[in-house]
Amino acid sequence: MAVLTVTGLSKSFGVLEILKDVNFEVQKNDHIGFVGINGSGKTTLFKILSGDYISDGGLFVTGKDVNVGYMEQHICRNDMISAYDEVLTVFNSLMELEKELEKVTLKLSEATSDYDELILKQDRLNDEFANLGGLTYRNRARSTLMGLGFTEEQIYLPVGVLSGGQKAKLQLAKMLLSNAQLLLLDEPTNHLDITATEWLEDFLKNYNGAYIVISHDRYFLDSVTSKTLELENKRITLYKGNYTEYLMQKAENELSKQRVYENTQKEIKRIEGIIEQQKRFNQERNYITIASKQKSIDRLEATLEKPAEKPEAIEFSFKASRRSGNDVLAVKDTSLSFGDNNLFREVNFEIKRQERVFIIGPNGCGKTSLLKLILGKYQADCGLIKQGVNVDIGYYDQIQTDLDESKDVINEIWDLHPYMTQTEVRKALAVFLFKGEDVFKPIKGLSGGERARVLLLKLMLASSNLLVLDEPTNHLDITSREALEDALKDYDGTMLIVSHDRYLINKLATKVLYLTKEGIDEYIGNYDTYIEKKKAAEEVVIKEAPVKVNAYILNKERKAAIRKKQNELKRCEQDIENTELQIAEIEEMLSDIEIAADYNKTIELSTKLQALKDKDEELMILWEELNEWLMENTDKEED
Repeated sequence: MAVLTVTGLSKSFGVLEILKDVNFEVQKNDHIGFVGINGSGKTTLFKILSGDYISDGGLFVTGKDVNVGYMEQHICRNDMISAYDEVLTVFNSLMELEKELEKVTLKLSEATSDYDELILKQDRLNDEFANLGGLTYRNRARSTLMGLGFTEEQIYLPVGVLSGGQKAKLQLAKMLLSNAQLLLLDEPTNHLDITATEWLEDFLKNYNGAYIVISHDRYFLDSVTSKTLELENKRITLYKGNYTEYLMQKAENELSKQRVYENTQKEIKRIEGIIEQQKRFNQERNYITIASKQKSIDRLEATLEKPAEKPEAIEFSFKASRRSGNDVLAVKDTSLSFGDNNLFREVNFEIKRQERVFIIGPNGCGKTSLLKLILGKYQADCGLIKQGVNVDIGYYDQIQTDLDESKDVINEIWDLHPYMTQTEVRKALAVFLFKGEDVFKPIKGLSGGERARVLLLKLMLASSNLLVLDEPTNHLDITSREALEDALKDYDGTMLIVSHDRYLINKLATKVLYLTKEGIDEYIGNYDTYIEKKKAAEEVVIKEAPVKVNAYILNKERKAAIRKKQNELKRCEQDIENTELQIAEIEEMLSDIEIAADYNKTIELSTKLQALKDKDEELMILWEELNEWLMENTDKEED
């Protein structure tokens, strides 16, 4: 069943055409990745589908009773309430139902004539509340916040004191819990560390609905999607499969189209040769043949489709100006704190020439601070950081502070390399897609992606032999990320990189360092290897050699276990009896007219009664389990 059908959609802003004749369909439970270069129109399409923009032509239709969820619809509007209460606003209808239930419960304690009617209403409301998830909505809200990286303390902070990234995570949490049948996810992994991203992956894999996700995180796309929409040259193409499978299919399609185009051109030239030959014969029958062949050419030209040109992409390389020593960097027993906040202690690792080392860990664990210790920007509490011989460091700052806001693009580069001619500087900038008047753009007006390209050019021209990169793929679209990967893969120097881009880590890493408060855990290999080794370490089962135990000892231990279970059963039966007595006492109190008139007392007793009933139910389950165990094991004893 289609939850969304898009037909002939188009959108322009002035003379700039963004979308043209867009057509696709989303089925129930489709998990779709949405890819395309920055500025191609992906977010524009989402805003049309969410109702924020109106298309110039075409239409889209959602299925019956299909709610569309989009992060922009869940902006936090009350800075005074806690993050937890903000997320609970998604469940306003459930909370209203809960209040109605409380009112009915209160009326029951006061009822005289309409008691049966109220009981029926209470049962109906209880069923509705349970069916809509009322019994779990508070836990779901809390676990979603925790999964997205909030701590127990942060959950109860006012929204107004949260960072921009935390507010974005709040919006994401609200959308995930909104019970929408179609989610439009625009870069949902922004602001998430690897742990939170993995939690989101698990959530989406089990999501009972459809979603379209825009993301530059290719590892994430591979994990959570089974179809891929590509927006290129204003049009949409749908591929079956995740991101990696889409890449293979696209390459095959492009190769097939290129071959058809080339073969058609060859055939047209061959027929044109025949026409030229027939013209030379200059006979009447030759002109009949010429007319026939020309029709063949016309038919071929009518079907001739030139493959679309690929969007412009950066293509560059890093080259070290000189060779460093074999020992590039050593960090020994290094600790860092800021006041009472101890980031990490006793960090130890070494980096050898041409190693590709990645540092990972949760947000706030001190990864960037560790890089700044290595660069000499921070002072360690204790320990030793030693650079090797002939080491030249090139640094990429994730917050992009290493740019002069007062300059334009061309002078940001030229002032660092005055020996270059203007032509040489412009050629270098053109490689990073700054062409024509773009080279005179002011730095302060650049987008995050444009600033990233300027920083990468500065790194390339520096020719350092140790690249220290802090989240280098942030702000880059997929095409630019792949260009950076290719450049790093062919780089002849050494790398130390902080990144949450698991696709990048998989392609490049020779070593992964996991940073914790207690130091560094080191894993040789890429990200997948790290995951395998980590799981293996967590699942280690100490295998002891089989010990021979005689029948007497075994029988003695079995009898002791039976006696233990029998004693547990007696205690359980006593607890059930005590609990049921307390239930009876509270029910009797609730039937008292004076107590029933006291609203607060009634609510207090009703809460205790519900807790006791829950406890009684748990005890009954335990009683059944103990009985079953005893029946089974007593039978074995008799055998």
